[in-house]
Amino acid sequence: MKNNLDLEKLKFPTGKCPKIDDVSENDLETWIAVIENFPIKIKALTSVLSVEELNWIYRPKGWSIKQVVHHCADSHMNSLIRFKLALTEDVPTIKPYEEALWAELADGNSNDISPSIQIIEGVHARWVLILKSLGSTALKRQFFHPENLKIANLEETVGVYAWHCNHHLAHIKQALLHKGQF
Repeated sequence: MKNNLDLEKLKFPTGKCPKIDDVSENDLETWIAVIENFPIKIKALTSVLSVEELNWIYRPKGWSIKQVVHHCADSHMNSLIRFKLALTEDVPTIKPYEEALWAELADGNSNDISPSIQIIEGVHARWVLILKSLGSTALKRQFFHPENLKIANLEETVGVYAWHCNHHLAHIKQALLHKGQF
């Protein structure tokens, strides 16, 4: 896999996050189901992996499977907090973080993914409880992202994180399929 098209496909195996405009009730139900089922799926993919397999990468210069799992715990914790801020404050400014640097910290590079799986299970249980409780007015609440200077609403953010779940599940499957050989 040497050309840019192949590298792009390896980086975005499910495609880039789509622009989300008009969100239907069916979209929301589908996205919430993806978020709800993510812990089961990531645990099923990773629960029997050896340390060697956890260190397989999903693309050249990409993260290892273990880093993807730890990243999902970090990212989804941050997202739950952003949702709660948007639900309790008027267009709060959220705190961005350096995800690539977090992936290099000891906890982001640990061969023991069980704490991150536990975080994902707990965060998703609480997140889905909140998501299922929200009406259309609450889903229009917003937060400001200072890194990209954009205001996002919760409705579109549900779609972004459903994509994020599928995106990283595809990364893990890709690393397993290629046995980390890139």
